[in-house]
Amino acid sequence: MNPPPPPPSRRLGLRPFFAIGGLLGMAPSLAATEPTTLRGWLARAANQVTATAQEGAPEFYVPVHTYHMRWAYTQEKIDSYQENTFGLGYGHGRFDEKGNWHGLYAVGFQDSHFKPEWLAGYGWKTYWNLSPETKVGLGYTAGFTTRSDIGAYTPVPLILPIGSVDYRNASLETAFLPGGKGYGNILFFWLKWHLGTLSPTSKVAP
Repeated sequence: MNPPPPPPSRRLGLRPFFAIGGLLGMAPSLAATEPTTLRGWLARAANQVTATAQEGAPEFYVPVHTYHMRWAYTQEKIDSYQENTFGLGYGHGRFDEKGNWHGLYAVGFQDSHFKPEWLAGYGWKTYWNLSPETKVGLGYTAGFTTRSDIGAYTPVPLILPIGSVDYRNASLETAFLPGGKGYGNILFFWLKWHLGTLSPTSKVAP
């Protein structure tokens, strides 16, 4: 992905992977917190993160392509960008009693300038069935990304819409990064394999 470029740096950041480890480690303590200290959406979010960390099955991510909207960039810029993204990621994913997906993940890949970029966060999707084994999903992801040209790999928060086409345990997924002329306006594509059951298993209340 290609947010607006501040001054470059060559320092390598692994902080998103520590962040996702922290989320997994904090999940049980979040669940044990007194109910009166967590209100509304915060309590729901804590419960969902906890359930995903504890009940989620392994998931593998393979970034495959970063598409810069042609109307937002000059041809010279597009020619200089890396769009065949290379990377790998790992996460935990589960399907709740409504069939919605919840996931925790950490992914590393080459950004548009051939530099390492790291992404970690939480995702949610709901689905519409096209056939007994095929469905389309829409949802969101919230997390942090770090890259060389944003504050020397300083973590930057993000919330992005995501979509997918799923066949059995495999899916082609994308996130849209909005922006303006010369920055953002990017579709980031990846493949994902879910290694657990597709039937609802969560005990979290809707």
